Amino acid sequence: IARLIASGLSTRVYYVELDGFDTHAQQKEAHAGLLRQVGDAVSAFLTDLQAHGLGDRVLLTAFSEFGRRRAENASEGTDHGAAAPLFLAGSAVRGGLIGQHPSLTDLDEGDVQYHTDFRRVYAALLERWLDCDSEPILGGRYAPIEALRTA
Repeated sequence: IARLIASGLSTRVYYVELDGFDTHAQQKEAHAGLLRQVGDAVSAFLTDLQAHGLGDRVLLTAFSEFGRRRAENASEGTDHGAAAPLFLAGSAVRGGLIGQHPSLTDLDEGDVQYHTDFRRVYAALLERWLDCDSEPILGGRYAPIEALRTA
C-alpha cells in the first residue's frame, strides 16, 4: 500500500485484513505471533511512508470486528466479547489513550465494557481526516473524539 500511495494513485482509503484472530483454543501462542506480525507490518508501513515523505498524508486505523472475553475458556482460548481496542497511527495522531482503561472486574455478563463508542472514532476520521459529513454514513450525529492533531 505504501508503494501504491507513493505512485500517486488518487485512492483515499485502502483496506487490508489479517485472519486468524478468532482463537477459541490455544490462544496464547497464536495471538503472540499474530500481534507480532501486525506490529512488524505497521512499523514497516510507517517507515516506508516516512522514507517517501508521505507520513503526513496517511492515517492508519487498526481494529477488530469483535472483542474477546476476559476469562479463558476450557480450551485455553477466549470467546467473543463486547469491547475491543482500536488503534490509530500516523503523524497526525495525538499519542495516548482515548477513554479509560477497561475494568477487568466490572464486567457485563463476563464481557469487558466498552468506554468509547466506535462511531465517535469514525466521526473523527470522516470529519477531521477525510473532510466529509459523518451523519449520513453513521446514521446519526456522534461527537468526534479528540484523537488527531489536525482539525
